[in-house]
This record gives sequence, C-alpha cells and structure tokens, in this order.
Amino acid sequence: MPRLDGAARTHPTTDHERQKAHMAERNVGKIVEIKGVVIDAVFPDSLPAIYAALEIQTEHGPVVAEVQQHLGDDRVRAVAMDSTDGLARGAEVLDTGASISVPVGPQTLGRIFNVLGDAIDKGEPVTGERWEIHREPPQFADLNPVPAVLETGIKVVDLLAPYTKGGKIGLFGGAGVGKTVLIQELINNI
Repeated sequence: MPRLDGAARTHPTTDHERQKAHMAERNVGKIVEIKGVVIDAVFPDSLPAIYAALEIQTEHGPVVAEVQQHLGDDRVRAVAMDSTDGLARGAEVLDTGASISVPVGPQTLGRIFNVLGDAIDKGEPVTGERWEIHREPPQFADLNPVPAVLETGIKVVDLLAPYTKGGKIGLFGGAGVGKTVLIQELINNI
C-alpha cells in the first residue's frame, strides 16, 4: 500500500521487495544456453569464481549448478547437480558466492545424503559444521601412516585377503561367483 505522506521508504516492506533488495546486493546473471546438465550463463557485473555454486529458482524448487569454466565475454559454464527440466534461456541465475558444502562429523554417520549434502533418508535435518567439497587435501603429517586392517566381519575375507583401512581393492571374478553378494555383505557389515 503506498504511503500517503509522500516520504520515501527506507526499507522494503513486502517479502517480494525484500527478496528484490537482497538480489540487488548479490551477483545475478541469466541463462543463455542449456545442453543437458551443462548451463552457460552470462554475468554482466562480475564472474562467479570457479567451483562457486549457482542457484536457479524453478517451480519445483531451486536447481544448484557448479561453475566449471570461464568462457569469456562475461559467460561461465556450469554443471547442474539436478535435472534441468523446466529451465529456459533468460532465467535468473544467482551466484551464491560459496562452493557446495556438505555436513561433516558424527551426526552424519548412518545417514544418506544427496550430492548437495541434503539428508534424503527422511530423518531429521542435519545441523552443525559443513565443509566445502573442494578443499586442500590433508597434510601428510596429519595422516595415519600405520596400516590397519579393516575388519569386515566376513571371516574368509578377514583371514585370507584382509582389506587395508583407507586402501583400494579390486574385485575380479567370473559370472555367478558372488561378487555382488560379497559387496552387499560388506555394505551390511561395515
């Protein structure tokens, strides 16, 4: 409702006005091309950083994309972390100014997350510390140099072919010898 005294408003009064004022403070671009999950967007003010998360509002909720390349001419190429169905050229793209982050710590144990770090197991939302997915690796001095055996709970594996904690292992075998069963048991036991 307009003010009758003619004085200028100093702050937004509606949710839509608050959102527009907030968007004016952020870096906003527009989609110029969509190829599958690859999105090209133009940002006339400033380019988002590589690995920055971009957010595109759709009728089904926000779609998050990650900047992978600066193309020149104020354009970036990003990869969407969800389906791009319903996106169109000209849609607004918001630079969040941060990378995608995921929750870390004991509260994540036994939970199932999507690529954006959102819990998808119908449990309580996970709160607490979040780390960006693009980080420097730990220093060598911080690593545990002592090899330890990963106890799988499968006696044959633990005795004849023990797995090293943090190590890599290959599983080869012909058809019908139980590779899938072994993997399923590892998933259940660990």
